[in-house]
Amino acid sequence: MMAMSLGLLLLLLLALPREGAAEGQEAVVCAGAACYTAHWGKLSADDAQQRCSKKGGNLATVKTEEEARHIQSALARLLQTAVPPAGRMGRFWIGLQRDKGKCLDSNRTLKGFSWVGGGEDTLYTNWYKGAKNSCISKRCVSLLLELSLPALGSLPRWAEGPCGSSRSPGSGIEGFVCKFSFKGMCRPLTLGGPGRVNYSTPFQASSSSLQAVPFASVASVACGDGDGVGAVSFQSYFLCKEKAPDVFDWDTSGPLCVSAQLGCDFNNGGCQQECFEGGDGSFRCGCRPGFRLRDDLVTCASRDPCSSSPCSGGATCVPGPLGKDFTCHCPQGYQLGPTQQGCVDVDECRDAPCAQECVNTPGSFRCECWVGYEPSGLGEGPCWDVDECAPGRSPCTQSCTNTEGSFYCSCEEGYILAGEDGTQCLDVDECGGQEGSPCGSLCFNTEGSFRCGCLPGWELAPDGVSCTEGPTSPGPPPRPPQRGHMGNEEGTLVLSATTPSSTGDPEGTSKVAPTSRGASLPTSIPVPVSLAPPEMLAPSGTPGTGTEPSTHQPTATAAPRELAGEDFKAEQSDEGADGQRLLLFYILGTVVAILLLLALALGLLVCRKRRAGREEEEKKPQSAADSYSWVPERAKSRATENPYSPTPGTDC
Repeated sequence: MMAMSLGLLLLLLLALPREGAAEGQEAVVCAGAACYTAHWGKLSADDAQQRCSKKGGNLATVKTEEEARHIQSALARLLQTAVPPAGRMGRFWIGLQRDKGKCLDSNRTLKGFSWVGGGEDTLYTNWYKGAKNSCISKRCVSLLLELSLPALGSLPRWAEGPCGSSRSPGSGIEGFVCKFSFKGMCRPLTLGGPGRVNYSTPFQASSSSLQAVPFASVASVACGDGDGVGAVSFQSYFLCKEKAPDVFDWDTSGPLCVSAQLGCDFNNGGCQQECFEGGDGSFRCGCRPGFRLRDDLVTCASRDPCSSSPCSGGATCVPGPLGKDFTCHCPQGYQLGPTQQGCVDVDECRDAPCAQECVNTPGSFRCECWVGYEPSGLGEGPCWDVDECAPGRSPCTQSCTNTEGSFYCSCEEGYILAGEDGTQCLDVDECGGQEGSPCGSLCFNTEGSFRCGCLPGWELAPDGVSCTEGPTSPGPPPRPPQRGHMGNEEGTLVLSATTPSSTGDPEGTSKVAPTSRGASLPTSIPVPVSLAPPEMLAPSGTPGTGTEPSTHQPTATAAPRELAGEDFKAEQSDEGADGQRLLLFYILGTVVAILLLLALALGLLVCRKRRAGREEEEKKPQSAADSYSWVPERAKSRATENPYSPTPGTDC
């Protein structure tokens, strides 16, 4: 038993160093303009992000399938550094998270998640299962893969879950993946003889097998194999620099670690294309036809500098003299950008080439007209005013006035503008306005105007507004106490509270002050009444005092006799006294009706008093004798007995 315990303890002690070594190991893959590092470590998502940010990066993004393959390659290299148990699934944090309070959005590809480095939506996704619809806690995404498959046949799937904490990083979390972006990369160094190269990156990763070396990295080169034949003789350091815009290379020239014994037989002498040996054991690099040797004396470039299509954005590459340089030219409407290798659009509208509105387009522009204008022709000619008031186009119901770039509507006299757009006209009720009735007695509103009238016994004055006494009129015209409307045809009747004063001229005609539409009465407030049309005010067969205007409104500047003859026709009957009598009969009838109502009320009152008296008598207390009645005295003589009765003496 003791031996078994010691054996188990020994196994645990042997396992601890390996686990510690695995925690510190990492794998690096660089491609394009970014490097990806895969790390072992059971950390929460926040702690993993802190580890990445300390070195200048973030948790990795997986925005494209190409980026997913780079991360897959880094994870494959990381899995080669440890021997995980077979069939075990592991998870590695990436920079896709959804903050607390932000819910699942199934309409978007990232389901409401966003990348730590920026970006809320990308086209590429590889979800393992549907994301959980939870808004109460922060959710993070990790890559799910089988740890026993270092080759990793399929791309890792995305799994979302809690982001973990320092004490509990999360179920199945084995590590994380970081991403570091750079402005450019250098090619790996090629040795012409035995030696070793090690690269130290700005994010503190060290590797000797990078396919692309990030900008500002340092390469340490140790020549020789250490076996005595080519022992290490020296060690050199080189820096990846930006020698020209978007051109990155090492600050060295010529093949490195050249071996006179091996010559071109070792790694082609470190040359990219051709290696030429000299008679004294030396060699040099060369290029195939159509290419030239670069300044590093190792790599080759095409003699046509435009063969690699260095210009972008629609720019055309033009080779320079001797094929050592090139120039990018942009088409019309574009200009070279900051790198002088790409084209950007020129905003022609900054120079205000249009008379009114200028709209910039890619490589060009177009002119447009403001609202209320239109081009003069099919081309981009000057802008002409649109005549909104032209026949068939006017939006106004009555008058339309065109202006420069616009228009406005107006109404005829007797109407006002209405509607939300100010294009409709509404009739003005001159008889019911706040300023009072323009008529001295009766007022009839008409479409766009009004006309005046008088009560029976009065006739319309020559001014067409006031009323004068008729031949049989005993006094001022009566003032009905109500106001009403005669309908759409007759309009509103308004009775003036006073009689307009008039003065006689030498010819005996009446003259009044000129009146205009909407003017208030000069003396008192009009009293509106509901009355029948003027033609029905007089008895049948007797002409009334209604008017039949020939114009919309009486005109005060016309001669009095023209107004009386053309605008208003007031007829007065010799039997006007009959109308007065009829009015008196109406009054007497009303008084009789009131008296009848009073008599009926008095009768009801007397009836109620009598009923109340009877009820009081019934409620008086009764004596004991009241429940008895006197028996009438029996007749002294008996009725003659019925001789035919079977029971004589018993009949009643």
